Amino acid sequence: MGRPSRYSPEVRERAVRMVLEHQGEHSSQWAAIGSIAVKMGCTAETLRRWVRQAERDSGRRPGLTTEERQRLKDLEREVRELRRAIEILRKESAFRERGAAAVADGRSERCRFRSRLGQDPSWENTPGRTSGRRVLLA
Repeated sequence: MGRPSRYSPEVRERAVRMVLEHQGEHSSQWAAIGSIAVKMGCTAETLRRWVRQAERDSGRRPGLTTEERQRLKDLEREVRELRRAIEILRKESAFRERGAAAVADGRSERCRFRSRLGQDPSWENTPGRTSGRRVLLA
């Protein structure tokens, strides 16, 4: 989300309207923008961008309108979120496949680790044995 504007939408609209109304009184649109920007208290470049966007929105200049630009931004955000979700699902799937392969072998990851250490993991497969923890009876 972008930072809030220093200028209200009403001020922007008024400044753009003034440029469009008074550009005939100046030698160029840029001269009108420079003159009005000083009166409005903003930079000429800021006002020029507002004028260009207003021209795009009204169809006088090619390019994306404000609504189209916002829609594009929203779609790009959605694509990023979906790609992130797909990556998470892909990793989870790979994790589950490794776990399923260990179960299919009849051995858990802990068993594999113990067998690499040279310990006999066969005690884990003993019927009635639920875990490697010892239960203290009082």
